[in-house]
Amino acid sequence: MTIDTVDAAAAGTWQLGDLTVNRIGFGAMRLTANADGSPSDRDRAVAVLRRAVELGVNHIDTAAFYFSPLRSANELINRALSPYPQDLVIVAKVGPGKDPSGQWLPMARPDQLRGQVEENLRQLGRDHLDVVYLRVFGPEPLAEHFGALAELRDAGLIRHLGVSAVRAHQVTEARTIAPVVCVSNSYGLGYRASNDALIHDCAAHGTAFVPFFSLVTNGREAGATGAEHDEVRAVAREHGVSAAQVRLAWTLSRGPNVLAIPGTGNPDHLVQNVAAGALRLSPEDLARLDAVHRAAAEQPAG
Repeated sequence: MTIDTVDAAAAGTWQLGDLTVNRIGFGAMRLTANADGSPSDRDRAVAVLRRAVELGVNHIDTAAFYFSPLRSANELINRALSPYPQDLVIVAKVGPGKDPSGQWLPMARPDQLRGQVEENLRQLGRDHLDVVYLRVFGPEPLAEHFGALAELRDAGLIRHLGVSAVRAHQVTEARTIAPVVCVSNSYGLGYRASNDALIHDCAAHGTAFVPFFSLVTNGREAGATGAEHDEVRAVAREHGVSAAQVRLAWTLSRGPNVLAIPGTGNPDHLVQNVAAGALRLSPEDLARLDAVHRAAAEQPAG
């Protein structure tokens, strides 16, 4: 089997409620713009999405606020993949928003969430969303907002609910209102190790943990920076793979409930990301990488 024929199913599967997804998915945030901020190439972005599905990706993470001056992630997904494959699970986020210039708006009020859900539906060309995250900023109670989404679920606009950028107590709070099928926080090797305990809590409740920014290095959230840890590079050399693939494989090793959603607009990187789902790190590899993770967690925040 060559790298460009590895199927996303090689990573195994997980249940988001009654929906089965491969543990390697795709994050749409980076489809809309290049690293320098210029708009992405439309045809290339469409081709990457279609190739992702060909490689078995059936979990796509998106949001109406993923857009650049000329590109909308949702509309790229619609153009590339509609009519949608029956097994494709599209996950959207609501709560924050952006104005047309791309500036962040204040957190939506509970009564504004229906409009955000409907905007995602319109852009995607769907009559319901498979999963919707309430993305939260800060430690404040989320009951009123999450309750509003639970009402939209009961109305048939949403199938399942999740929460994003949350603390452990907020996940507990959300569970008292409606089932939480997934939690999505920033997390990766040597990054945001405070989420380790939350991963275990999610596993105990049958909840998926879906890290974003899982390819960061040096604590930066814009994506892989190239400033890679020596131990990660060493493991990558020994397996004949990239450091990014090692990071993804380590992320998946954190538990069977951990899903990966690496995003890219580069077709070669897409193939590598999917192939990381077939990379099996040895116990010795994991011990070395876990030591890197623990050491980063012990460093004071800068």
